[in-house]
Amino acid sequence: MPKGREELQKKLGEMERNVLEGDSKAAQKQHGEGKLTARERIERLLDPGSFVEEFMLAETQCVDFGMAEKRQPTDGVVTGYGKIDGRAVYLFAQDRTVLAGTVGSAHAEKISYVIRTARQSGVPLIGLYDSVGARIQEGLSVTTAIGKIFFENSISSGVVPQISAIMGPCIGVASYSPALTDFIIMVQGSSQMFITGPPVIKEVLGEEIGMEELGGAKVHAETSGVSDLTAKDDEEGLAFIRRLLSFLPSNCQSSPPRKNPTDDLMRNVDTLNKIVPDDMRKAYNVLQVIKAMVDDGDFLELKPKFARNLAIGLGRLDGYPVGFVANQPMFLAGSLDVDASDKGSRFIRFCDAFNIPIVTLMDVPGFFPGRQQEEKGIIRHGAKLLYAYAEATVPKITVVLRKGYGGAKQAMCTREMGADQFFVWPGVELAVMGGAGAVNVLYRREIEQSEDPEKTRREKMEEYAAKFSGPFEALSKQFAQAAIRPEDSRKRLILALEILREKREERPKKKHGVMPV
Repeated sequence: MPKGREELQKKLGEMERNVLEGDSKAAQKQHGEGKLTARERIERLLDPGSFVEEFMLAETQCVDFGMAEKRQPTDGVVTGYGKIDGRAVYLFAQDRTVLAGTVGSAHAEKISYVIRTARQSGVPLIGLYDSVGARIQEGLSVTTAIGKIFFENSISSGVVPQISAIMGPCIGVASYSPALTDFIIMVQGSSQMFITGPPVIKEVLGEEIGMEELGGAKVHAETSGVSDLTAKDDEEGLAFIRRLLSFLPSNCQSSPPRKNPTDDLMRNVDTLNKIVPDDMRKAYNVLQVIKAMVDDGDFLELKPKFARNLAIGLGRLDGYPVGFVANQPMFLAGSLDVDASDKGSRFIRFCDAFNIPIVTLMDVPGFFPGRQQEEKGIIRHGAKLLYAYAEATVPKITVVLRKGYGGAKQAMCTREMGADQFFVWPGVELAVMGGAGAVNVLYRREIEQSEDPEKTRREKMEEYAAKFSGPFEALSKQFAQAAIRPEDSRKRLILALEILREKREERPKKKHGVMPV
């Protein structure tokens, strides 16, 4: 090798070694906060030895406000590709040990490159966020580069899965990037997301609030619904990414990965008769129903503490990934409200985008009533569920566990809303409304004028129940394909999914629909 080239090679090697060694004091500070460094996170996330770094020596080109002396290689973000369980992924990890992870133009350009290349390569995108925000010294250059990130996130939506892990601050305009991705994982105590920080809130509104209270993991897991999973530390957050990815295809043209099943495909689920009470007014945990049905009881619930009246998540049947949407009678009796409608419709659209069949477990008394819900727009939000189910072309199977009343039953995917298979358990009640409300409407005058109003009301309720309870009307009017015994639910779902595996359904040609967002 010529001497000049050899010297350049040596210099490059030294620069790369310095980057990999990093700032030991900054790393110690990161560890002191109970956090891993960006490179440690990548090492634990990816298959050993699979990471290939790109643009390691990229630096900001800004020289204003003393930036010429502060510039550092990587510009505060590590980017590249590697493998998870042998599958290729592209990723970036913001590095708090370099320029505090601030987002400059070079930093943002690297991230937008990763998103674009993941889309073009047809592989999942993973973002690990840990930054104090935009680098204000770079002015419009950085805002333009951040805008490119938003654009790439948006047009990559539905093309490749995008997973974001918030492992430190993610504040201001930067928080919109993970919000444009499919899943957000947050870490207790160390991650925060908000648009306007505590100092500005104090100045403008006179309100004092801490970062955790404003945008910590608890807020976004329980109140805002921004976060999908909450980890106790970085290690668990990275494990969540690997587990979540195991259910997902690499891109919208691929099928979800099948896991070789170890569970008996045709086993009876005798416990379902004990889990779900006959009495429509008694609550039960629908998660127990789902876990009894899926392979080996393995179910990954998403947004578990937000809109708890609706359960969503991923499991497997015969080794194939399946998305579950289920009313949860333990909260608001399983009724649908504004938040539950948002939660369900977004998940349905994700499953449809990535070829994941949807199983819906219906036990819904209606839309949650009240002035507050009407003012919050339950009509508009509830319509999202109807739209999402009607739009979805993946296999859709609905099982009615106990009841479905009014428009809420359509919002949980009936045959006319696109369910390919619709099953009912014995004893179900499908009607315009529940017995008590219906009797009060249909027989109000007769009840009021009777000598014993309570006796008359009971008799009319029994008469109403005799007409609408049980599977017979649903079967005779072809509302359902079959009545199935609870213990046969797993095998019937597997058989239905098998026949639907090659389902193809076209929609009218158009640019796109106008969802009631």
